[in-house]
Amino acid sequence: MYSSERLKGVHMFVCVADTGSFAAAAERLNVTASAVSKGIARLEDRLQSRLFERTTRSLSLTDAGTSFYQACTRVMSELEEAEQSLHGDSSEPAGIIRVDLPAWYGRMHAFPIILKLVQAHPKIVPNVSFTDRIVDLVEDNIDIVVRIGGSEIWPDDLDHQFLGMERMIFCASAAYLQEHGAPLDETDLQNHRFVLYGLPKGKGSPLFTGVQAGERKRRVVAGNMIVGDGESQVMAVLAGHGIAQLSTWMLQEHLQTGALVEVLPHLATEGLPVNLVWRKKRHKLRRVRIMLEMLATLLTPDGRIEARR
Repeated sequence: MYSSERLKGVHMFVCVADTGSFAAAAERLNVTASAVSKGIARLEDRLQSRLFERTTRSLSLTDAGTSFYQACTRVMSELEEAEQSLHGDSSEPAGIIRVDLPAWYGRMHAFPIILKLVQAHPKIVPNVSFTDRIVDLVEDNIDIVVRIGGSEIWPDDLDHQFLGMERMIFCASAAYLQEHGAPLDETDLQNHRFVLYGLPKGKGSPLFTGVQAGERKRRVVAGNMIVGDGESQVMAVLAGHGIAQLSTWMLQEHLQTGALVEVLPHLATEGLPVNLVWRKKRHKLRRVRIMLEMLATLLTPDGRIEARR
């Protein structure tokens, strides 16, 4: 028989891992920090494994703690799914949703939608990470991701909604165009300054200028500046350092204000696919369905719909 004390210890452990401190977990659980510390010590003693690395300033999971956390959250998720299936849609959506977003796109466009959702449903608790790496939803216990690029072959335990393809345009600041003029055609691009995205080994990314014979046409130009970060690339273009080929979701505000101007619009081309991806099993939870519906309605490859109004 698995005792209730053991289940209590597991719940306390997950709460500490989620909040990042004994004090925060104690507040959430409505117990003392001392009770949390003793509970974790008992759990570690029973498992004969150290779950947390403790210093005076930080608390982090050990490798054993990370593995145990992943197992515990999977089990707790399955119990919650079973409970939710009994209640159907009658209860107010509540609980944690783990979401992973591309760093810049996520901050600019997806996270404001999540904030709006929480205003409408304050019992939903988003646990949001921002990373540009490809995450494993099951292994990392994530409910929903917004993914730019990556494989289009999806495992059986995942579902997805294709939001569309990025739109890549050439743009420059109004000041740059006033000083250097706009390129007249594709060939004239060679005569302009460029801010390129940095690739491995210090190379600048090629420019894409359409499709020919089923393949994307590439044009290599010398970069006057090579930057390994999209935000910095936009900053450099705004400062008048040259032309860049960028995704429109990066540029909404600057295009609207006229700080940046699209050039050679006939050379606009598709970028990477944008997908909303989720674990099929978690779709049973009402809060997950509500967040998916809101993201799917308001999120596009050009960014957030509201931001363009």
